[in-house]
Amino acid sequence: MSNESHPSSPPRTVALFVTCLTDQFYPRVAVAVTKILERLGCRVVFPAGQTCCGQPFYNNGYHREARELAKRLIAVLEPYEYVVTPSGSCCAMVRQHFPALLEGDHAWEHGAAHVAQRTYEFAEFLQNVLRVDLTKLALPAPRSITSHECCHMRGLGVGDPSTRLLKQLGNVELRPLDRAEHCCGFGGTFAVKYPAISGAIVQDKVTCVANTGASMLVCNDAGCTMNIAGYCHRTGMDVKVRHLAEILAEAMGLEIDRW
Repeated sequence: MSNESHPSSPPRTVALFVTCLTDQFYPRVAVAVTKILERLGCRVVFPAGQTCCGQPFYNNGYHREARELAKRLIAVLEPYEYVVTPSGSCCAMVRQHFPALLEGDHAWEHGAAHVAQRTYEFAEFLQNVLRVDLTKLALPAPRSITSHECCHMRGLGVGDPSTRLLKQLGNVELRPLDRAEHCCGFGGTFAVKYPAISGAIVQDKVTCVANTGASMLVCNDAGCTMNIAGYCHRTGMDVKVRHLAEILAEAMGLEIDRW
């Protein structure tokens, strides 16, 4: 057992909202989130009926279809005290857009507000709800890390909690990222509709990452991770793109490659 502190009376139950991209492409992130929350004293459950939050529909103007997916997710998540997700963009969809989508629908607007008020992005939950103290934790070896500030995290009004948490860890040399707040160019289907513009934006982002000389980039959104890591791979740039949960799991000595 590691020495990280956690509240004496942690939340009883946390529902993991895994998100589509994490489920399909980054399942080890979901495992890391689960094991970290359990280590910190939470009981984590996975509501099996969850599906897409409707963000792709919503972003493309298909609000009726997005509304139906929102209703499904609300029905699945409403019973839980807290909902935690590894994705800043999906968290923003639930928190910012579910209440507006279902405003005036008396059968659903209360549930939309209830779920929105209880949904947190993972790093935000550690910082603002559990109020963890990670200062007794350290990575097994020194590592230079920089952090991408996802657009949706600013939209949620929480800034970049990953950086604040990483500063607590031993063996982390945190390197500032120039234009950290700039978009990576993914933007969901924006990258498909406007590939030239998206490509120019991600090129600028990766150039800023390269200029830090860091060996690892922390990114807490699966879409941003796919976009940035894909560009790094195509251009032969040797930098690992990881979720904060993967780094914290390593510091805590948690096994996340087998489950």
